[in-house]
Amino acid sequence: MVLFFTSTAIDPPATIYMGKDKHENEDLIKYAWPQDVWFHVDKLSSAHVYLRMPESIESWEKIPQALLTDCAQLVKANSIEGNKKDNLTIIYTPGKNLKKTGDMAVGQVSFHSDKQVKRVHVPKRENVIVNRLNKTKEEREVDHEQERVDREKKESAIRKAAALKQRKEEEELAKKYSDEKAARDYSLLDVDPNDEEARRNAQEMMDDFM
Repeated sequence: MVLFFTSTAIDPPATIYMGKDKHENEDLIKYAWPQDVWFHVDKLSSAHVYLRMPESIESWEKIPQALLTDCAQLVKANSIEGNKKDNLTIIYTPGKNLKKTGDMAVGQVSFHSDKQVKRVHVPKRENVIVNRLNKTKEEREVDHEQERVDREKKESAIRKAAALKQRKEEEELAKKYSDEKAARDYSLLDVDPNDEEARRNAQEMMDDFM
């Protein structure tokens, strides 16, 4: 089971999720979206909390402070030891930076690049924030494999649409350049570009010179 929370720290709201136990964390590590952001209490046991990156945020390094605080507070609240302590450090990194090897314990994770790990300081527990998030909590079964297939299909469609748009823009630009060049050529020959017969004769004349 996966626990979902809604953060209203930004508009539109953002989705935060975490595994119910360490075994669910294994699936989340395996199926985390590359652009999702993983949060954990530094050097202490805690829940693995993920932020589903909103499309409105340019990159994981530019998460608004209010949303960052929501994620950090949720991690702290879901750490048995960390919840009792002040002045904690929360680490976070993109899902694509998570590294799992066969010799690691259940729920354990490392990173492909330590340079891709950022830190945020949490002075103390903020009950107002934690209570607000807990009121939105939903527990749901997730078909991780199907979710990945659906995501990859959507991302593929977006890439194809972007490529089609770019190709269309390039073709339009090439046609515009060709039309402008032809207009200049007709102008040099004193030909009305709207006179089809005159243009055809001019084109034949230019072809003879090539």
